[in-house]
Amino acid sequence: QVQLVESGGGLVQPGGSLRLSCATTGIIFSRYDMAWYRQAPGKERELVGRITRGRSTDYADSVKGRFTISRDNAKNTVYLQMNSLKPEDTAVYYCNANNEFWDYWGQGTQVTVSS
Repeated sequence: QVQLVESGGGLVQPGGSLRLSCATTGIIFSRYDMAWYRQAPGKERELVGRITRGRSTDYADSVKGRFTISRDNAKNTVYLQMNSLKPEDTAVYYCNANNEFWDYWGQGTQVTVSS
């Protein structure tokens, strides 16, 4: 059974930091590209950043220079380090694992940036 479990969300003040984790089970983690998406109320889900099997990364323009995605293949886990958070970063953040054959999603974790 495939599971992607996000953690690390919460309430943070503007300018603060959070580190999200996504622990996976049931997949051969190293064979998947990993990504983080987010969805704010009333908006469509959007790509935040992704890291390939070869560890190449790319990011949405809105988070470049503030967010960093990384992966630990030994722990089957992908991370999203979020710094200099802004109120507009408030959303549910979702983890995604994908390759040529499969596409899996986590249940999401809420991030709220507010004073």
